[in-house]
Amino acid sequence: MIQPLRLFDCLDYQLEKFPKEDMLVAKESGQWRKYSTREVKDLSVKFAAGLLSLGVSGNDMTTEGRDKVAIISNNRPEWLITDLAVQQTGAILVPIYPTTNPLEIEFIFNDAAVKYVFVSSEDLFQKLQGIRDKISTVKEIFTFNSIAGAKHWSEVLNRATDSGIAEIETIKNSISKDHLATIIYTSGTTGTPKGVMLTHNNIVRNTFFSKESFPFDDQPQYKALSFLPLNHIFEKTVSYIYMFSGIGIYYAESLETIGANLQEVKPDVFTTVPRLLEKVYERIVGKGAELTGIKKQLFFWAVNLGKKYDNLIDGGFFYNMQLALANKLIFNKWREALGGNIKYIITGGAACQERLLRIFNAARIPLYEGYGPTENSPVISVNRRAAGKTKFGTVGPPLNGVEVKLMEDGEICVKGESVMVGYYKRPDLTAEVIIDGWLHTGDIGVMEDNLFLKITDRKKELFKTSGGKYVAPSAIENKLKESRFIEQVMVTGAGKKFVGALIVPSFTNLKDWCEKNGVAFLSNESSIKDPRIKNFYKGIVDDLNQYFNHVEQVKKFELLSREWSVESGEITPKLSLKRKVIMDKYKEEIDRIYSDATVI
Repeated sequence: MIQPLRLFDCLDYQLEKFPKEDMLVAKESGQWRKYSTREVKDLSVKFAAGLLSLGVSGNDMTTEGRDKVAIISNNRPEWLITDLAVQQTGAILVPIYPTTNPLEIEFIFNDAAVKYVFVSSEDLFQKLQGIRDKISTVKEIFTFNSIAGAKHWSEVLNRATDSGIAEIETIKNSISKDHLATIIYTSGTTGTPKGVMLTHNNIVRNTFFSKESFPFDDQPQYKALSFLPLNHIFEKTVSYIYMFSGIGIYYAESLETIGANLQEVKPDVFTTVPRLLEKVYERIVGKGAELTGIKKQLFFWAVNLGKKYDNLIDGGFFYNMQLALANKLIFNKWREALGGNIKYIITGGAACQERLLRIFNAARIPLYEGYGPTENSPVISVNRRAAGKTKFGTVGPPLNGVEVKLMEDGEICVKGESVMVGYYKRPDLTAEVIIDGWLHTGDIGVMEDNLFLKITDRKKELFKTSGGKYVAPSAIENKLKESRFIEQVMVTGAGKKFVGALIVPSFTNLKDWCEKNGVAFLSNESSIKDPRIKNFYKGIVDDLNQYFNHVEQVKKFELLSREWSVESGEITPKLSLKRKVIMDKYKEEIDRIYSDATVI
């Protein structure tokens, strides 16, 4: 049996243990096209040989000397085939979010000295053409889609020769587990992108630690639906978990088609981020609100039962009987909407609202929250499928093989084989976060029951009011977002007398409220100025303030007319708030919050 040491070992590992007809699957010309294990292996080796003929090399002993190949694409089989091919040449993959702005792409390409680029679509090709003259190292851009005036990726495949394929086999044998596999640039919420350097060993060990801990059993009959961006380490590592577990990977066509693709694929598993779960839940509750009579009463009776669900405490005979009935009458439709076959969903990337964890698990849709930064390849902890190893509101026990300690200020530190090599060309930043082998995550946490890790906030996001009291904004924001009338929120108050908030309403739900309460809704802009609507939101905020102490309560807020997005720059590609950007953009609104000095 092959012992996997490098990421591309997943190909021989899968061929030996569970060769599949559906290793990678995607829609092509309206039909699901399956790529078998054998086909993926042959294509990746051929592609690697084609790259070799272009002069791509990983022979240089230094990281800076090894060639870099970039990929900017939606999730598709070609993404992982490119990844596997680049690995087998010894070169380094630099994956980039499709939504990354041209200035950041220019910085990353120049910083990494990218040699070749693979993009999926015409708009991405044109985006790169617009900055081509500012990047001296790029020799060629290839596209996965057929685009006029662009070179197709098949041209690289067609360059492969028998001697080149033989040479790739020799190169593969020389690649050690400590060879750098990828540099992932994290945009973060502030500052210049940092290139996180991860070796084969970093990601392979994190993959197998996760397999053992969660656990991910070998399930060659399982199917996963993939839609989180593959350039983010969460989905990339999960993809290797799938491949090393024999799980077939089916790619959603887009975020807009996830609902339809769930019905077509009927997956056993998928990964997600809390923001997408929130939107799914909001749509479900919105549909429930449209019901009338007994149907509406039953719907919200089931939802309220779900909110009380606790996997660690038996609710008793009467509660369990009611929940069984709710599952039969209401929650069965939720399961059907997800394809009717879900064994588990894993969420990460940001804090998940505890009520969602309770409701989905009550509805027999197993939802598990995990945690980890790119710098740890990424998983540090995850709630587990074993009895007693999941606690809602926490990110679960640390992985087997990962050592965790909390500093005096609560900062979470981690040590183990999955900790990054460092930041590319930034030994100064590396020295700040890796001290005596411990990665300082910048996240603040506590251990509950001496087992479960709970994240309380980001170290840099904690702020102090002018009264000297510390406030953790994310907990307040998550609570406020439990209202279906609040789409997005950012808490303010650093150096101020009290806590305030910028609130983006859920305009779809607000329109419904207006219609039912005789309030004219003319536009987003006019609605947020309407005193009746402002008063409605004041009631929502006041109701939720009861969950916080006096210092943490939101005293004043401003409603905003436009949702924050990756494209407009207020949130990162993994949907985290760029607090400094929002503070700068909405300075006038924040000034209004604190213009009344009488609030205490």
